Amino acid sequence: MTDPQTAGAPAALTEGLDLRYLARRRLIDRTMRWVLGATALLSVLITTAIVVILVRESWGFFAEVPLTEFLFGDEWTPMFADPQFGILPLLSGTLWSAGIALAIAVPLGLVFSVYLSEYAGHRTRETVKPILETLEAVPTVVYGYFALLFLTPLAQRFIPGLEGFNLLIPGIVLGIMILPYVVSLSEDAMRAVPRGLREGAYALGMSRFQTATRVVIPGALSGITAALVLGMSRAVGETMVLAIAAGQNPNLTADPREGAATITAYIVQMSLGDVAHGSLAYQTIFAVGLVLFLITLSFNVIGMFLRQRFREEY
Repeated sequence: MTDPQTAGAPAALTEGLDLRYLARRRLIDRTMRWVLGATALLSVLITTAIVVILVRESWGFFAEVPLTEFLFGDEWTPMFADPQFGILPLLSGTLWSAGIALAIAVPLGLVFSVYLSEYAGHRTRETVKPILETLEAVPTVVYGYFALLFLTPLAQRFIPGLEGFNLLIPGIVLGIMILPYVVSLSEDAMRAVPRGLREGAYALGMSRFQTATRVVIPGALSGITAALVLGMSRAVGETMVLAIAAGQNPNLTADPREGAATITAYIVQMSLGDVAHGSLAYQTIFAVGLVLFLITLSFNVIGMFLRQRFREEY
């Protein structure tokens, strides 16, 4: 590469400048390769360290509590005189709240995504999408007290038997919280579908709605799946909304109108309590944390499998 200012310089000088430029570019490329590689390695090391700590701290717990009792027991009272260590109450509260959140976020997210991708004009899209994404900036503790002090008393007027602490309202609020994730990623995936597929559908006589449902959504299914997996992981790992509005009493129930503790709420409760370090009650924090990690990992593995399958099909 020759600098215009050295166009009239001797050939030896120009060649020297080119060599220095190439050497500098190689140095920058090599440095960035090392920096990016070190960053990727750091993320792997952090994840590995988390897994090692969870397994090591949980080992002592499972040495005293049978795995069958932990997985299939229906009572969770680690601080009682006669402690019980069945995780089903915590697991049921976690899955109930996450399921309600997905039931809210998935249909609304797909409707918003289709509207922004296929129907909204440029100005509308650039106005609505940032407003929707501002929901991510609201602190979760605000969502928690909003659910407890405003939405729950309001819903009690219309839903008989709804308790002050319940799983229904926090689940709905969780759905609103993860809605920006679902909408943003799904809309980006839909807009990435080649324009030629849409034009081909229009040429065959399809309406805009038929094109969106039969061409765009199947073509963007890989990205939509990623959005749903991310939203599910976000809902399962949420802490403050459930700790504030769902209660902290482990309760195995099939009625979302009742309150129940979730895994994350229990971790917060025990971490802030006066629990002796190294005791069996203390080790339950890591045991349930390991379960939460495995649940999230399972969702991500399923999401990776579905994304790969949809990429192969479409």
